[in-house]
Amino acid sequence: MADKNKKDKGANPMTAIGIGTVTINIGTGNDSQQQENARRLITLITGKKPADGISKKRIPQFKISPGSKIGAFVTIRGEDAKKLATRLLAAADNKISDRCITNNSLSFGIKEYIDINGIKYDPKIGMLGMNVNIAFRRKGIRTALKKRARGEVGMKQRVVTKDDIKSYIGKELGVSLIGAV
Repeated sequence: MADKNKKDKGANPMTAIGIGTVTINIGTGNDSQQQENARRLITLITGKKPADGISKKRIPQFKISPGSKIGAFVTIRGEDAKKLATRLLAAADNKISDRCITNNSLSFGIKEYIDINGIKYDPKIGMLGMNVNIAFRRKGIRTALKKRARGEVGMKQRVVTKDDIKSYIGKELGVSLIGAV
C-alpha cells in the first residue's frame, strides 16, 4: 500500500511546472528614435505588438520626466512562450548563471539581437540588447488569480522553487547552469 502512494505522489500532475509568461524588455531612455527601433525589433522577434514603458518618476540626470516613453516590452503566454523561451535561451548559448534564477522566475540578458536564431542585422534598427524574464507556474494557480469564483491555493502551489526551475530548464529546455553549487 505504501508503494502505491509513492507512485501516485510522484505522478501528481499538479506538481508539474511550466512556463507561464516570457517578457522581453528593451530600455531606451528618452530617445524617441531608439524607442521606435526597440518597438520594431520586438515585433520582428515575437510577431506581437509591443507596449511602451512609461516613466513614473522624474530623473533629471537622464532627462526623464513622468509620463515619457522610456522603453518597450511584450509579454507572451502559452505555447508561443515556450517556443520563444527556447529561441532566447539558445541565443544565450543555453548557459545561464545560477544567480539568474529566483523563486518563480529566470531573468537574463541578450547583448545583441543578432544572436537570436533567425534574426538578421537590420541597419535601421542598429545594435540593441534586451532583458528577458521567464516566469514559471504550476497548474491550478489560475484558481487563485481569476476574478469570478476565486478559490484559495496554498503556498506550495504558488511558489516554484529555484531547485524546481533548475531541474525543469535542464530537462525540458536543455540549459546548463554556470556557477552552480
